[in-house]
Amino acid sequence: MNQQAFEAGRDAYRQGDLASAVRWLEQAKQPGEVSGRIDHLLGNCLMKLGNYDQAAIAYGDALGDTSYGHAGALASNRGRALLAAGKPQEAVASLTMATKDQDYPTPYKAFVALGNAYSQIGDYREAGVAYRNAAIDENNPDPSGALRSLGGCFMKMGRAVDAVEAYRTALDFSTPLESQNAIYEDLGMAYAAANRWNEAVDSFGHATADGTHQLSEESQQALEASKAALNSTPKSSSTDAFLMAAGYGSGNDPLDPLGKSGEFIPSPEDTGFFDISEQEMVQMEAAGRKIRRKHTHSGLRSFLVFLLVVLLLAGAAACAYYNGYGWPLQENVVEDLFTTNASGGDVTNLLASGLTDDARLDITAVLPDGATGVTVEGVDRSMNESSALVTVTLSAGGEQSYHVSLVREGIGWKVDDVTVEYPALDGEQASIGGGEDATAELPAEAPAEGEYSEIDGEQSYEEGYSEEGSTDDGTSTTTGTVG
Repeated sequence: MNQQAFEAGRDAYRQGDLASAVRWLEQAKQPGEVSGRIDHLLGNCLMKLGNYDQAAIAYGDALGDTSYGHAGALASNRGRALLAAGKPQEAVASLTMATKDQDYPTPYKAFVALGNAYSQIGDYREAGVAYRNAAIDENNPDPSGALRSLGGCFMKMGRAVDAVEAYRTALDFSTPLESQNAIYEDLGMAYAAANRWNEAVDSFGHATADGTHQLSEESQQALEASKAALNSTPKSSSTDAFLMAAGYGSGNDPLDPLGKSGEFIPSPEDTGFFDISEQEMVQMEAAGRKIRRKHTHSGLRSFLVFLLVVLLLAGAAACAYYNGYGWPLQENVVEDLFTTNASGGDVTNLLASGLTDDARLDITAVLPDGATGVTVEGVDRSMNESSALVTVTLSAGGEQSYHVSLVREGIGWKVDDVTVEYPALDGEQASIGGGEDATAELPAEAPAEGEYSEIDGEQSYEEGYSEEGSTDDGTSTTTGTVG
């Protein structure tokens, strides 16, 4: 190494004279020499100058110096350079390498960039996995950005309900009001896609409440559509629906559905009506009035009691329906799903009717073969959507947790999605599964100190340098550190 040229290049870099820094650093290496220190700093200079292809080459050369170390930071920077150069497929390989470096102290940075790379090539499933890993990294100081990106992937896959949960969790981890406004706008779009009009209008209202945030044209259209849907929705309750099903309000007496109410004329052959005298008829009429009065009072009491029972049952059924109960219960459906699959049976009748063939295949691909035990740990119930956390004992030993989403069909439940559940940050859960494409904008990654990313056209990067002392002969040295 030409120490004098290296120090001159480093000084020029610190002074912001990047062009001079590049010239000095290119002279610092001897022909055929490998130096991670020089190439790392050279890559940083080239990134700042916008020469992304050459920066990727410099970071790659630095990776060739195994004695230098910092493979995670170098691979992460190289992946970002390739991503900025419009080569997302190559970026995926480099960023994946960065995430596998056990000594890399900030893998969430590489995971976020990896999610961006997968998003650029249209693989939103893998992008979602990367964003989820970034969000649950305990070293990530602000997981809300990754969670928002995760919500965008769910929207792209047509999984609006999962997007809602990702955005709601992002709100929990966000603090700046400006970023919350943007997340509320995304949440409003997810609610609108899930046909949850009230929540959509409320979320859009939060996004614009302080007057500092303006909705996009697409969001404004979703807001207007949500308001129109609310205005056109009939104002009927669940109790009304149950009473209508029982016959009330249909124009027919539910106690006499054939419309044959009233007294029947007796048959003369059975009563001897034409053989009795007038006096006997008067006596019989008087006795009949007493009997009819008695029967009328008794019948009215019976009718009122019966009507009360019907109303109580209808109210109980409506309450159960509103609170997410049905038949079969969610627990029964989930247990049948895993046990039927474990025995090699067909689970099609347990899946939601609205699923596409690809979505059905995604679900069956996630289910474990030969499971020996299924335990439903808990169920989150609502009127039309529910979810269950399930622990499955695998055939090879050990246990695996799954998150099962269900939708109501009739009075029962069908499985809408199954995802593998992993431990998450602060007890939160985030899951990744299959799905369909939809449309939504993925947010940009928030800039992190010392690392390259694209935010409003500006670049940042992992510089990896700090002063650590001097040599015995008094010449200054530097050692690469991960920024």
